[in-house]
Amino acid sequence: MKIGSNEHKERFCREFIASHCRFDPAALAWPDLDEAALGRLRAIPFWQEVLYTERRAGVIVDAYAATITDPLVREAVTLQGFEEARHAELLRLMIQRYGVVAEERLPDPPNGNLLRAFADFGYGECLDAFLGFGVFKIARCAHFLPEAMFEIFETLIHEETRHIVFFINWMAWQQVARGLGAPWLRGATAAHYYARAIGRLVGTVWRGRSENDGKDFSATQASVFLDGFTLRGFVEECRSEHSRRMEGFDPALLQPHFLPRLADIALAGLRLGSRAGGVRKKSV
Repeated sequence: MKIGSNEHKERFCREFIASHCRFDPAALAWPDLDEAALGRLRAIPFWQEVLYTERRAGVIVDAYAATITDPLVREAVTLQGFEEARHAELLRLMIQRYGVVAEERLPDPPNGNLLRAFADFGYGECLDAFLGFGVFKIARCAHFLPEAMFEIFETLIHEETRHIVFFINWMAWQQVARGLGAPWLRGATAAHYYARAIGRLVGTVWRGRSENDGKDFSATQASVFLDGFTLRGFVEECRSEHSRRMEGFDPALLQPHFLPRLADIALAGLRLGSRAGGVRKKSV
């Protein structure tokens, strides 16, 4: 299969459409939480930003979908917009059900270059998903919340995984169509957009901390979540979970590789630093 071909388009669009799962967020098996679990859930300082991000995602995707002339690609992107809006509804229901304090902000309507806005959003989702895989695995193993809550969040994680595979293939397909499909150029484009995504993520974290200066979460809950935490362990979890979640997709399709490769480089450096530190301790 040639990347950028009509066959490529048919495969990544139709797999995305066929894998859509129908569910009503209100009908999910929302569990009752005890006071300890409620305290941990409510103390997470980022729910307001996460809800805003999901609402904004739906607006951006819907706006871009309206500009697409190819009927199959438009159908797939429109479906993604529906799923993004459903994510926001699921989070809104969770916030209301468990008394989480999070002010809902309306996203501004997108303007300017909608293709660029969609690409910005897509690379941001790739970054969020890669980091989220590791956070989700660590939190689940630490029993930060009851397993029933993780089953609900698993639905979101799976859909985000579908989204990033679809996006990476859409990005390559449209770059080839625009005469920008050379591998080196695609890599440079990805690096540019990932740098922008990291900047936005830092801003999101900073705004989330400013809501309560991070005090409630770091003082009373983080020890449950971060017991035994190391940077190397976190990167390893992100990397391994990314690989595991990619196994269920058509191997002929492209998958996000930029961040996993960066993680491999980082892990090699961390292992080398650990060995060097061990040698220095022995010499002392």
